[in-house]
Amino acid sequence: MQELKRTLDAKGHGVLEMPSGTGKTVSLVSLIVAYQLAYPLDVTKLIYCSRTVPEIEKVIEELRKLFEYYEKETGEKLNFLALALSSRKNLCIHPEVSCLRFGKEVDGKCHSLTASYIRARHSRDSGVPFCRFYEEFDANGRQVPISSGVYNLDDLKTYGRQKGWCPYFLARYSILHANIIVYSYHYLLDPKIADLVSKELAKNSVVVFDEAHNIDNVCIDSMSVNITRRTLDRCQSNIETLQRTIQKIRDSDAAILKEEYRRLVEGLKEANIARETDVYLANPVLPDEILQEAIPGNIRTAEHFVGFLKRLLEYLKSRLRVQHVIQESPPSFLKDIFEKVCIERKPLRFCAERLRSLLRTLEIADLTDFSPITLIANFATLVSTYAKGFTIIIEPFEDRTPTVANPILHFSCMDASIAVKPVFERFQSVVITSGTLSPLDIYPKILDFRPVTMATFTMTLARTCLCPIIVGRGNDQVAISSKFETREDIAVIRNYGNLLLEMSAIVPDGIVAFFTSYQYMENIVASWYEQGILENIQRNKLIFIETQDAAETSMALEKYQEACENGRGAILLSVARGKVSEGIDFVHHYGRAVLMFGVPYVYTQSRILKARLEYLRDQFQIRENDFLTFDAMRHAAQCVGRAIRGKTDYGLMIFADKRFARADKRGKLPRWIQEHITDANLNLTVDEAIQVAKYFLRQMAQPFRKEDQLGLSLLTLAQLQSEEMLQKIEQITHQI
Repeated sequence: MQELKRTLDAKGHGVLEMPSGTGKTVSLVSLIVAYQLAYPLDVTKLIYCSRTVPEIEKVIEELRKLFEYYEKETGEKLNFLALALSSRKNLCIHPEVSCLRFGKEVDGKCHSLTASYIRARHSRDSGVPFCRFYEEFDANGRQVPISSGVYNLDDLKTYGRQKGWCPYFLARYSILHANIIVYSYHYLLDPKIADLVSKELAKNSVVVFDEAHNIDNVCIDSMSVNITRRTLDRCQSNIETLQRTIQKIRDSDAAILKEEYRRLVEGLKEANIARETDVYLANPVLPDEILQEAIPGNIRTAEHFVGFLKRLLEYLKSRLRVQHVIQESPPSFLKDIFEKVCIERKPLRFCAERLRSLLRTLEIADLTDFSPITLIANFATLVSTYAKGFTIIIEPFEDRTPTVANPILHFSCMDASIAVKPVFERFQSVVITSGTLSPLDIYPKILDFRPVTMATFTMTLARTCLCPIIVGRGNDQVAISSKFETREDIAVIRNYGNLLLEMSAIVPDGIVAFFTSYQYMENIVASWYEQGILENIQRNKLIFIETQDAAETSMALEKYQEACENGRGAILLSVARGKVSEGIDFVHHYGRAVLMFGVPYVYTQSRILKARLEYLRDQFQIRENDFLTFDAMRHAAQCVGRAIRGKTDYGLMIFADKRFARADKRGKLPRWIQEHITDANLNLTVDEAIQVAKYFLRQMAQPFRKEDQLGLSLLTLAQLQSEEMLQKIEQITHQI
């Protein structure tokens, strides 16, 4: 908390690593809320970004507890508004729209009921469908601000149903005067969404990115575009639809097109004032200076612009007819497009904005059909705006299926700092935090910012409740490793099987095992089946497997938890970087041991990765090997960290690969795991590991009461205020 306060006092950015399950969220939230109350003018808003909807709900619940505590202590209600914001899919209460399955469909349908021209049409002809919830909100919702309190997604929906207002637009409108907003990363980092949602948030806000160990990948994905042959074919039909619509309007009402032309001549500033429901195809990174200019003459009229899109499309089609891999920079791509089809850079930069204007003028109701052409327009704008930090890779086929022709153009962002830069520049304090951020110094490098505080914290424990061990050999002394050379070795696979088999006999309830990839997991499990190892494991515990199908995986998780509950015991086989390793907590008996089979390196043959590694080496002087090891270790730590979700929890962390024992790998683990790895546990055989685990589990099975923690890992108010404790805290702060 002191480090966080230091960051806020300095009005700078901070990087904080705190062990998972030690009240990280509540520490952050309670300090920042107290800071908002003490200095209401310095910090007006807390923007808390998390990754998934369950995590967002968790933060809101912590806030609810905090607000209740304030009320209990002070006797009066906190006059604070805290709310969660999510997509239309999670907030819509319209009976027909909300039952659609995909988010894109919900967005499209919503737009076709709420766009300003649809509503204008409805006022002339009452037969035109409209959304009564939006109309109600528009008529009454803006005058009466939502009353203070804590609202999660369900609360917003209930409130919306009571009042008959649309919860999504109510939340979007309310974030302007809310004290605390909790939403997903993409609302700040993806320029297409941030432009809509987060544009007007005050500068003196504090932004917290929680679980931010993957923040660089989120930034990169939000700025990258992939174009396949199918995208281009669907674009073709989009352009034909546009042509037909323009022709129809020209015959019936040419004045609309003339009006649009006049608007474009006068510049785009007006186009910017479009009403909130229309600003739909937001623009990826349109620099503000563009909005001051007029759109270039050669794409001003609708027909000319469609002709321009056709030329662009034909050019892209010709580029996808490749026999071998091509990699080039945006400037050389622009040079080529100018030489081949005479398209200059300037009209390309306005492409996304011009398309947005056209779709609005043509009053196209369902915009989901136009996502391919929007994608191409966004690509055109990006490729002409950024000369550095991006690469274009055109591959005739996918690496894994070299015989099937499936050309794809990757416009790949290599610099994570491009998407996050506006956030660092705009808000006075940005705090990046997670349980696994080691080594700390790499994040400021790849995100290109200067933090005022960087700290990694360890756990204060009343008993050593985590036991990390590194198993480097089988009982037959064969080194175990997921290295490519020994991957198929039958002895290694057998030793992995023996390790799991022996563990399943001594660990109570649940065990989670992580593999480095789906393919590797399939090979090993098949091999275990042939050797009869699986059969032996199933005598001890049931086995569940994570697959790439989300529905199957959630079913497996449900049954896994059931088997842990009823005493049968279970093993979940999953994959590092998969859904399970990222967002699911195995509290208490759901995860008494976590096994990491191998070091989870990313697939290193991918050309996009190679380009990014080159860029990191040239721009930030980060060696390839360092970055790959850092990436593998943050995922390994993420996997094993799932087992400890609090100070009363306990679990074994088993790293099954001899490479983990090397100092360069071990040194990149978070400090709270590192400090528990003793030299004795560095390179064990399977049998030795079992002995260590047995001893640890026996220690943990002893009664452990709340009183045992007092004064060590839990303080009463009196203890906290005592003189000696305050001195101790002072010492700890100095060590950090």
